[in-house]
Amino acid sequence: MKNLKLKAARAGKDLSQQALADKVGVSRQTISAIEKGDYNPTINLCISICKELDVTLNDLFWK
Repeated sequence: MKNLKLKAARAGKDLSQQALADKVGVSRQTISAIEKGDYNPTINLCISICKELDVTLNDLFWK
């Protein structure tokens, strides 16, 4: 399932996939795969992404 919430939150902070990836220490391809729903990130990566985007886990990763 695509993670459009992540894509929207990232765009709302005016961050490219590469910029977010750099901030959380992963590759751009990892961020892309999460947004496409092709990769299930670890909880630690989820937390790092949420901190960078200033949102909660519920905002991005749970329905």
